[in-house]
Amino acid sequence: MIQVEALSKDYKSVRVLQGINWAIEDGAFVIVTGRSGGGKTTLLSIVGGLTRPDAGRVLIDDTDIWQLSEPDLAALRNEKLGFVFQFPSLIPTLSVLDNVLLPIAFGDKSPNLEDLKFATSLLEMVGISGKDGQYPAQLSGGQQRRAAIARAMIKRPAIILADEPTGDLDEKTEAEIMDLFQSINGQGTTIVMVTHALDYAKIGKTYTLKDSHLFPYEDSEASPRDLTRGGELRHDA
Repeated sequence: MIQVEALSKDYKSVRVLQGINWAIEDGAFVIVTGRSGGGKTTLLSIVGGLTRPDAGRVLIDDTDIWQLSEPDLAALRNEKLGFVFQFPSLIPTLSVLDNVLLPIAFGDKSPNLEDLKFATSLLEMVGISGKDGQYPAQLSGGQQRRAAIARAMIKRPAIILADEPTGDLDEKTEAEIMDLFQSINGQGTTIVMVTHALDYAKIGKTYTLKDSHLFPYEDSEASPRDLTRGGELRHDA
């Protein structure tokens, strides 16, 4: 479970996030929408242990991640979280298979035969089997995104954080990637996704980040009731 308590963040005296309280149950599919530059990526980055908040707490399975030492925080990110960034960020000099295996190399062991087999099965699952020996430049944009999703799953994380994972894709590939995320979520993985694609708002519980506060999507579109100031946003998986 992810719990966010009284979270705030400023950039150069501009308030990006203010007093956000949020709870995400295990196995949920959560979508965060909002204007560009409104703080969505910052929120995801704080939840993922990449950007330190100015105030507040983030708890993952009751662990206050921002009270951990940097080595312990890095270990938590590596073991419990999978990241799909706005751009695939594949290493161009590594094969697709080696890119997928990369998070294991960042851990405390080298990839073994079991890891190799699992990585190959992930490439099959995301629809790019047979591309394992190719390099990122040889893949289409959609294929690169699929490889990045496989990389995010290689450590079997409980949570995947995805920042605009379909932002630069054509409509057909976008739909295929969203279907893939739904399939992953159906296997029990918690998905927290930032997106501008409101067509997918009904897939999971959707929130809007607006004026540095987080609203349930339906509230932000009608008569907004700022639940981040007084109570905890919750939903059932």
